[in-house]
Amino acid sequence: MTDTSMRNSTLKIPNAEFGSTTSLGNFVELLPPEVTYKIFSQLDIHSLCRASETSWSWNRAIKNHDALWKPHCLTARAVCQREIDDDIKSGYTWRVILLRNYQKSKVKHAWLSGRYSNIRSPANLPEKLMCPLDADTWGEILDAELERES
Repeated sequence: MTDTSMRNSTLKIPNAEFGSTTSLGNFVELLPPEVTYKIFSQLDIHSLCRASETSWSWNRAIKNHDALWKPHCLTARAVCQREIDDDIKSGYTWRVILLRNYQKSKVKHAWLSGRYSNIRSPANLPEKLMCPLDADTWGEILDAELERES
């Protein structure tokens, strides 16, 4: 017995508007933009980034819907409020704001939550890549450490 889902995913249909063919398995090219936006808006940040790597049409759809990135920016803003607010004032898109601040928010959150409070030797240093943090951020981290000790 043949697997119909595999067979159907490779079928092509003519697209008269663009003079090309469209894969039946590519919902981004078949559905209205509002529907694809709704589908992509259900994804977490890692899934959204992976989806943008799936095909050119998915990448275009995700990059062209800047509002997809806003909820993820607001989550990162809980840790990097000053940085994200500055980027908003500077007129960056939500996607660019997230690209500029996502790694920093992860690193800063780890420091603020005390993950690196008791580093006693180089062996205890974080294995993951760090990123540059400005003086204000290090000040916040120091304040959190001092508060933890008291």
